[in-house]
Amino acid sequence: MRWIFLIFLNLLAFCSVNAQPSFKGGTRSLNQFISANLIYPEYAKQNCIQGTIEISFKLNNKGEVFDSEVQNGMGIDLDDEALRIIRLTSGKWNVPPDHDTSIALVIPISFSLREYNCEQKSKEEVTAAIAAYKARQALVNAVVNFYDKKNTGDYKPEDERKIEALKVQLGLDEKFIDRTIREGQQKLKQGDREGACDDFNFIRKIGSSKADKLIETNCR
Repeated sequence: MRWIFLIFLNLLAFCSVNAQPSFKGGTRSLNQFISANLIYPEYAKQNCIQGTIEISFKLNNKGEVFDSEVQNGMGIDLDDEALRIIRLTSGKWNVPPDHDTSIALVIPISFSLREYNCEQKSKEEVTAAIAAYKARQALVNAVVNFYDKKNTGDYKPEDERKIEALKVQLGLDEKFIDRTIREGQQKLKQGDREGACDDFNFIRKIGSSKADKLIETNCR
């Protein structure tokens, strides 16, 4: 089924009356850049989670992004993708000579799904899905912590069966691993080595060696 996301942008600068930084090519180019590079997160897409994520960031004199963070988010995967995209714009900004690099800029990015039967989802179902995501993260962390200990030899072998069952419960299966690797490879094509390596290393952290060659090639 085809899905479409819409992104609405509004650039704000605080406490300044001087000329502001601008994306090279203007707002239209910024919209096009984000539309071309954004990967709608799988969990949010499958659960029809939509909304606006506000990302705060600063620019140095070269137009490079630093001190980027989620200023107002949902605590789910949409936050991570909005933050990744803003970091990917690094170096693509025109910065006036008198720009105060200590001033934060904010871009609100609104995610919206169409033609994905999201009108059938109630607000209660979406709210429940957001809560489930947050609860799920604690279980994912338990999986990661187990393999961290296993790599150091500080673990109980009898616990591995429980962790494997937990991975099945969480959907951390071969299909998930393959999809995550494909997303990482897509990020590499975008020039987002950091985002790609986060994906590849996560695969390793949940006990799979499937991304090891990609890590060796791209993440050293």
